Amino acid sequence: MSHPHTRLLRKTALVTGSTSGIGLGIATALAAAGHDLVLNGFGEAAAIEQLRGELAQLHGVKVRYSGADLSDPAATQAMMDEAIGACGAIDILVNNAGIQYVAPVDEFPVEKWDAIIAINLSAAFHTTRLALPGMKERGWGRVLNIASAHALVASPFKSAYVAAKHGIAGFTKTVALEVATQGITANALCPGYVWTPLVEKQVPDTAKARGLTERQVIDDVLLHAQPTKQFVTIEQVAAYAAFLCSDAAASITGAVMPIDGGWTAQ
Repeated sequence: MSHPHTRLLRKTALVTGSTSGIGLGIATALAAAGHDLVLNGFGEAAAIEQLRGELAQLHGVKVRYSGADLSDPAATQAMMDEAIGACGAIDILVNNAGIQYVAPVDEFPVEKWDAIIAINLSAAFHTTRLALPGMKERGWGRVLNIASAHALVASPFKSAYVAAKHGIAGFTKTVALEVATQGITANALCPGYVWTPLVEKQVPDTAKARGLTERQVIDDVLLHAQPTKQFVTIEQVAAYAAFLCSDAAASITGAVMPIDGGWTAQ
């Protein structure tokens, strides 16, 4: 049982890459659970403002937005400082922002490698290191890293992404061990293929790399990986994430959990 004062404390969740896709789904689920939000991501200012207002009104929570570019450690630090200054602490940190690029290793653009490592791996280090002091002070915290089935297995032509996601798995376990006695958990959630803008965008590139049609990529590459022959849905990932951020999940830490239609069971 948590102390009454921690339970009554209004919790704040910061979700990176939360203006669309999985991140928006998770932010919505956390708002529905009564948490104040800090959104982060790219997009058109008016659309983001509308989204911010709708989430706040619908769920009766405070919703802030930061447009910080997470490939830049200084911008990431400024976002965290501002959010912690406004909210007192980030109680729930969801590292979800990610980019992808598909190419053979010997043709992989160096700047794409650097950007993927920066956004998919290093950004999670920077947000976590800055969020932990406040969590430790309050004796409660949740760090949830949205990894990928590619944190557990590899696919060809995705060297940077697979390296970053495997790195996230190791980083998550290390954080979990460091804070295990302090009421803070750290976990990695590993979705298989979810139909999001990130996946949609890589279909033509994968088609080109493998000499297939786009339909063949969806059926023979993406869904071929998943024994269910279904895409994982954003809502399923969001529900799992919201559970892991709850008090009921206090004993789940250092876990790297697939939600992948059976992909990594094969």
